Amino acid sequence: MTTRQRTDSGLNVESDWWALYTRHQHEKVVADMLMAKGFEVFLPLYESVRRWKDRSKVLSLPLFPCYVFVRGGLNRRLQVVTTPGVHMILNHGENVATIPEDEIQAIRLTVEGHFRVEPYPFLKCGERVRVTRGTLEGVEGVLIRKKNMYRLVLSVEMLAQSVAVEIDAADVEPVEARAQCQPQQNLRALWAAQ
Repeated sequence: MTTRQRTDSGLNVESDWWALYTRHQHEKVVADMLMAKGFEVFLPLYESVRRWKDRSKVLSLPLFPCYVFVRGGLNRRLQVVTTPGVHMILNHGENVATIPEDEIQAIRLTVEGHFRVEPYPFLKCGERVRVTRGTLEGVEGVLIRKKNMYRLVLSVEMLAQSVAVEIDAADVEPVEARAQCQPQQNLRALWAAQ
């Protein structure tokens, strides 16, 4: 099989992103072991301050708990599923479920930039916006307001999970909402509340 050959399901075994479901709190170990085996792995992390009575500590936690993203290498799936801490490869029916490159790229730009990012409840429907300037230019998501801050919610549809990144509301413009969804928030009302 060549590196560009597609399987019967249309999956490009060397360039499509797919996801692994891991044991709780084993994401970093699984990612490290897969990288050592030569796989291209993406594990987006965020920083969270945890406070105890006597101290505080900054922890790097997975944005998508129990998930690790892998590109290509499905022809070596036995090496993946036998990795300690891996529960399974996510499937859609009988085929491996793939994640669109633009969703992975949006998450990558967010975590590699100097943004405050955190997990957020998954939003399926809503009025979408596109970032018009800055390092996230062109990234699309749902604009929400939390206290006095605006956040752009980015979703990985296949996992039904989302993350939120702080953003200036002046740096976004509305894009056409999906036809089958009813907007959960009115973007114009958010801007009027400024």
